[in-house]
Amino acid sequence: MANFADKHKKLEKNVTLLAVCSLVVVIIGGIVEIAPLFWIDNTVEEVEGVRPYTPLELAGRNIYIREGCYTCHSQMIRPFRDEVERYGHYSLAAESMYDHPFQWGSKRTGPDLARVGGRYSDEWHVQHLVDPRQVVPESIMPPYAFLKDRDLNAGDMSGHLRALYRVGVPYTEEAIEKANEDLLTQVDPFASTAELEERYPKVQVRDFDGNPDRLTEMDALVAYLQMLGTLVDFEAGEAQEQPR
Repeated sequence: MANFADKHKKLEKNVTLLAVCSLVVVIIGGIVEIAPLFWIDNTVEEVEGVRPYTPLELAGRNIYIREGCYTCHSQMIRPFRDEVERYGHYSLAAESMYDHPFQWGSKRTGPDLARVGGRYSDEWHVQHLVDPRQVVPESIMPPYAFLKDRDLNAGDMSGHLRALYRVGVPYTEEAIEKANEDLLTQVDPFASTAELEERYPKVQVRDFDGNPDRLTEMDALVAYLQMLGTLVDFEAGEAQEQPR
């Protein structure tokens, strides 16, 4: 043991030798971590139910990013008991595989939103965005009432989907061509939605902001929020004990 300590002291005192040994350790560690990636097709295991965003959800997500919602809300539930009991099943990597960029966040001034879809009504979300303290008195979130008065100008969603396709999001050619049409269909409860539902399973079709006469930014943002965490059926994946 004393002999080993003496050798270690020599290593610590020789800056050049210490640097060389540190470099060797880093190289070995890097090879161990990086080399296996060259022999696998995907580092993220696909999960049943996860799909790309609909054009309307994508437009809502763009508004979410534009308004900086990610600075106060995370979308990543860690596998800790306190988080799972409060927010729901911990986040899976596959749930963010089509996010460019992902919205994991770095802090929580407000609650995590990874499982917010379906927890509240559309009316609750609209009121919360218009005047947060009407539904959460202790909230310090600023109001976003202007979203309800601003018509949605999503631009060319076909071009948006094609750009995402080029970075790996599996939109079909049909989905890309009909993106602008699908955006309008999702907020029209009287439209034929068979093709939309085939392209985007579990899509929610309705007016989201309470004003069916206009397509607003509020429609898009609420549609995005109501989708979060609803695609994967975690209950179906849980082990079921058989009564004896």
